[in-house]
Amino acid sequence: MADRLYAGGEDYTKEFDPGDYLRTYYAFDSGPVAENEILKFNLENLFQTFSAGGIGGDVLIDIGSGPTIYQLLSACETFREIIATDYTEQNLRELQRWLSQEPGAYDWSPAVQYVCELEGDRSRWQEKEARLRRTVTRLLKCDVTKPHPLEPAQVPPADCVLTLLALESACANVDAYRAAMRGLVGLLKPGGHLVTMAVLHSQYYMVGDKKFFGLHLERETVEQAVRDAGCQVLRCDHRSLSYSTSFSISEGICFVVARKDPAI
Repeated sequence: MADRLYAGGEDYTKEFDPGDYLRTYYAFDSGPVAENEILKFNLENLFQTFSAGGIGGDVLIDIGSGPTIYQLLSACETFREIIATDYTEQNLRELQRWLSQEPGAYDWSPAVQYVCELEGDRSRWQEKEARLRRTVTRLLKCDVTKPHPLEPAQVPPADCVLTLLALESACANVDAYRAAMRGLVGLLKPGGHLVTMAVLHSQYYMVGDKKFFGLHLERETVEQAVRDAGCQVLRCDHRSLSYSTSFSISEGICFVVARKDPAI
């Protein structure tokens, strides 16, 4: 199956397996070193952005959550409400399993403990899990290829939009990536924050034995798309980290924090 390149919404609906994805990229200390380093890079940047950096408010919308919750572990301390979203029903079901503490739900406790250690008290990891479960109030379908990615759902203007490792999987070309970024910024209040992370120079990534499309992005392309959507880039952390075998020709990752123009 690895000879075929899966791309687009129909392929994701039919072929994307959340369990394979979680085992490949989020096994934490029991997984490949490269994957663990990238996960820790993201957790540390999210901690610096939300817990240490003070970005917070009423509503955070996470676009393209996938089947993961790690990206919300710091934000749940600084936002009153989190709305998680994804294109596929199977990813939303996987999220709901964890939120509902269903048998067989993915064990995120190593990542939760790591974030609690960053915050100064590793022992409060169960308290953090409970807080996140309270803070995630809605799971919604999203489609970033549409100008209004959450339609027909009605959502309040967000204080923050978060999207990690999502747009480069959903957008067929750079023009579509730029348009998707504009759609996400449209969800923000004036002066709200956009937080995004992208893999650079990707062509595909593996989920089990299936190869899924990844858009080739340069760091400059990511930053310019954010600016063109009406945001000021506040911080861009670029690291020469690459996934072990799952992404082709990856040239590192970048984590961007930006602020929407208050006049828009």
